[in-house]
Amino acid sequence: MPPLTGGIIINKAVAPTTPVNTPLPGSDFTDAYSIHVAEPLNALEAARRMMERRPRWVSGLLVLRNLAVTPFGLKRGPPAGAERIGIFPIVSASPDQVVMGFDDAHLDFRVVLEVAPEASGKRVTATTFVRTRNRLGRVYLATVKPFHRVIVKAMLAQVGRK
Repeated sequence: MPPLTGGIIINKAVAPTTPVNTPLPGSDFTDAYSIHVAEPLNALEAARRMMERRPRWVSGLLVLRNLAVTPFGLKRGPPAGAERIGIFPIVSASPDQVVMGFDDAHLDFRVVLEVAPEASGKRVTATTFVRTRNRLGRVYLATVKPFHRVIVKAMLAQVGRK
């Protein structure tokens, strides 16, 4: 049975893209979660709901993350000047798909939000791709992976809330 997040069903999904069109070739980590929504949404609307309306506890974890990574010289946020949704720079956008993310010295990441028609609404799928660049990236990924899974589910649940 899919886990519940605030009464909203979040499904663990298979990565929707193939290696040929992946936004981050050579990814070391990929996971995907999906949610059904009854209302018509495009990918930008879904991404805004997911990224701009995050739960307060997620914001608190991001503050702790920024404090922890500062001594290692890791970026505390997205590059300046990039068009963003929430904290994530937009790499590309279409009505059906938004790709967000950036490259850093320790790892590169992309979050892909896809919206597809379903019988009674839309299926919104959030897929994360991470490619580590060095030992620090591998340690960082191993450290944040358990939090990532909980955070993505909580943030994706925001798409289902009005």
